Amino acid sequence: MVKPVVAIVGRSNVGKSTLFNRILGSRTAVVDAQAGVTRDRLYRDAEWAGRHFTLVDTGGIESENDEPMASRVSNQARHAIAEADLILFVVDGKTGLLNEDEQVATILRRSGKPVILVVNKIDDFSKPLPLAEFYPLGFGDPVPVSAAEGLNTGDLLDLVVEKLPAAAGEPEPEAVRIAVIGRPNVGKSSLVNALLGEERVIVSDVPGTTRDAIDTRFRRGEREYVFTDTAGIRRKAKIRESIERYSVLRAARALARSDLALIVLDAAAGVTNQDQRIAGLAEEAGKATIIVVNKWDLMDEAVVSIARYREGLREALRFISYAPALFVSAATGRGIKRILDTVDAVMKEYHRQFPTKTLNQVFHDAFAIAPPPAQKGKRLKLFYSTQVATGPPTFLLFVNDPELVSRGYRRYLENQLRRIYGFHGTPIRIAFRRRKTK
Repeated sequence: MVKPVVAIVGRSNVGKSTLFNRILGSRTAVVDAQAGVTRDRLYRDAEWAGRHFTLVDTGGIESENDEPMASRVSNQARHAIAEADLILFVVDGKTGLLNEDEQVATILRRSGKPVILVVNKIDDFSKPLPLAEFYPLGFGDPVPVSAAEGLNTGDLLDLVVEKLPAAAGEPEPEAVRIAVIGRPNVGKSSLVNALLGEERVIVSDVPGTTRDAIDTRFRRGEREYVFTDTAGIRRKAKIRESIERYSVLRAARALARSDLALIVLDAAAGVTNQDQRIAGLAEEAGKATIIVVNKWDLMDEAVVSIARYREGLREALRFISYAPALFVSAATGRGIKRILDTVDAVMKEYHRQFPTKTLNQVFHDAFAIAPPPAQKGKRLKLFYSTQVATGPPTFLLFVNDPELVSRGYRRYLENQLRRIYGFHGTPIRIAFRRRKTK
């Protein structure tokens, strides 16, 4: 389902990332494994009062700063504005209105997007609030909050939900949203065209919510799919970013709106560092994943067999070793028919559900087969387990002390689940919680 996009923008140091974390209830912003991706824009799914939306954190807009990095950050914030359905314009209630705020306001007025003006760092609501100076910005009544303390953020989110576009125009929930991601020139668009041209049942082509992606709806039998093709880089001279860096940003953006990632590789190039970064985004986002090795028609199987190539993939992308690999040629049509069949199979795995009784047996057996090692005189004990989510399958284990769970033992439990149930093409998540005692 396509979620509306809410972008948090403003000049530097007004508390945008703090507000981002407060809305998400986590510390996602600032500390992130893919720093080169999230430094400028960070995408996460959020929910309030039953409405789901994609929240975007941005770097500060510095209109008069000529530093290359500041310029890139500002450009990325402008891209977030362009793709947003609603903008949270954050200003600093302690420093008051600055020239930089007025410059950001000018950019926002030109965008024509709906804007909520958020006055952050209001830590004492018992005193008269310093809001009057912000009215001339022209965005109506400012909303005072303290993102750090969580003050009035609930009222802000109520207003966000009120201003979000109606959900009626979103695709039906049964449609599978597929992000076609990968480095430039690996054949992403050719792959999508081959898929669509084969069945000749295109429903519609409409611009996606991003400026450089196209959503294509497609039906095969009773199943509907929405492909997000991230090929095509527009205005790269103006955004001052390298092609490789921008491909990662596009992948992150597409993944935020998708259920499944088709990671497209160039057979001749093998797995590059950039491919690993893009694959890492899919794993981190918890998306179902299929590896598509394109241009296989150009390979000499007498020199490199599929079996040997597959071994190399498993080594280079071992953190998504659960993802099936398909060897195809968009140019000749080889292997194209298998893609949608594999998508259907993987999505079944992605949404699998298990009764608590079954899971308790599986995890208790795993503990019995290989008891966790003692740490500091204590041993991890399992009381019971349950499944708390699908897409991806997520399991919660109640134990005596979650701090006793080692990385190795967590991996062992995941391997046991996969050995029994497969979970081909989908990540799984295992969380631990201390059981409350009376």
